[in-house]
Amino acid sequence: MDSTQQPIVVELVGRVAPADVPLLCARLQAQVVAAEGAEVICDVGALVVADLTAVDAVARLRLTARRLGRELRLTNAGPELLALLAFVGLGRGDDPDRPSALSPRRPPG
Repeated sequence: MDSTQQPIVVELVGRVAPADVPLLCARLQAQVVAAEGAEVICDVGALVVADLTAVDAVARLRLTARRLGRELRLTNAGPELLALLAFVGLGRGDDPDRPSALSPRRPPG
């Protein structure tokens, strides 16, 4: 990635509805096509409800990014979402020696 290029940031805010997931993926795809080489970040710090719909959104966004040759990095994830992702097998990459693409929520301040 060019050091001057801004990352593509997808934010999950509030509660994600099932109908939101395809729209999020379509928006990500359009942003990736327009910003060649940019890092893809999914910020879930404003996510109010960590449920299976949120897990589905993260999984489908990750899949969309991978199909476009990118990795999706999750940031500001709370313990509930991290636990759900781990429970369904999405908490780490396929390679156990590879560092996780998850970043825990940073404390305020």
